[in-house]
Amino acid sequence: MIGVVVAVDPTLDEILAFCAEEPIERVFLEDIARRGLGRFSALAAGGRLTALCHVGANVVPTGAGCSAFAPAVVRGQPRMIIGEEGAVDALWSEAEPGMPRPRDDRPGQPVYVLDEPPSPGDSELRKATLADLDVLVPACAAAHREEIGIDPMRRDPDGFRWRTRMQIEDGRSWLWLEDGVIRFKAEASAWTPAAVQLQQVWVDPQARNRGYAQRGMRDLCRLLLERVPSVCLFVRPENDVAIHVYERVGMRRTISYRSLIF
Repeated sequence: MIGVVVAVDPTLDEILAFCAEEPIERVFLEDIARRGLGRFSALAAGGRLTALCHVGANVVPTGAGCSAFAPAVVRGQPRMIIGEEGAVDALWSEAEPGMPRPRDDRPGQPVYVLDEPPSPGDSELRKATLADLDVLVPACAAAHREEIGIDPMRRDPDGFRWRTRMQIEDGRSWLWLEDGVIRFKAEASAWTPAAVQLQQVWVDPQARNRGYAQRGMRDLCRLLLERVPSVCLFVRPENDVAIHVYERVGMRRTISYRSLIF
């Protein structure tokens, strides 16, 4: 018997134990909890968490009964709600009347996972350094525009440059730069003992359709799998080019995410 479900203020140990049940789906939540970032709400029954939600500019729900987090989400008016599709569906069904209409609704975003090193890509991939900042900022901004549809250099240029710098300083940014052109770049949006979640996989438009993305992904996954058991990411279902790259590298499709962008 599960017991009565109650709202709780979760401890770090409770969050980590809950995230360990689904380490790929909950990789982002575990990462920010370990780094002491963000605010969490939770539900518990029988002495264990049954649902968890990060409530901030980005809302990330997971678990059963996520509709209970709707009042906090409506009060916060986030820029994005993102997470496992069923959890987002449940939350949105309750929060929708108090929220603006989403600018974009992206259901069915496949989550891809890799846990065996692929063959080498023979690229010149390396960890980014602060000397790369002036090259990476416009590239990251372009990737953000393509993915989210918002130009971060118009919304908050100083903040975006600072976040790009922090990614580099945290060792979460990699690139393959050749003749001043980015053949491949990617960042880690989350990093736990179980997995690294990648984001903003990008190739300069003038270098696309030449196999650079697949080569860069192969070498990045090989590098990361020396340190963690799994590499994961999620992608828009209509992005056939990216899906082709990930599947050729050997990634397998698992669950689906849904994103609501405001």
